[in-house]
Amino acid sequence: MEHEWYNYHNTLKEIARLREEIMNPFDEEPDTNVGGGVNSVRVPGDPTGRVAARLMTSKQLNYLTEITETIEQVYNALPDNYKELVRLKYWSKNNQMTWEGIAFKVDKSERQCRRWRKEIITASIELIGWR
Repeated sequence: MEHEWYNYHNTLKEIARLREEIMNPFDEEPDTNVGGGVNSVRVPGDPTGRVAARLMTSKQLNYLTEITETIEQVYNALPDNYKELVRLKYWSKNNQMTWEGIAFKVDKSERQCRRWRKEIITASIELIGWR
């Protein structure tokens, strides 16, 4: 689960890419009637319905969405000092910050910061239903 916190922003990008692919796929049913003729009437389909069905049934999209929604729920419920820890540890561009550095920034002990991390990850695991 901690890996998912590190990759939260990349997962959001992946979700956007998947949605784009589903909503704008390559031409699934190419026109095979190149000669035209009397029987060249094409029955209209339901492209909006097909796109909606693909969006709803994409296992990968549903999985990634569930993960990001879980992270967002946990994050939004956190106190401000926990949120700062998340931003420093998981979401900063330089997420190589040591626990000592994070503890200094949030003005807590290193041990306290590690406890907070455990609480955050445990809450995420429980909310998503993983064991």
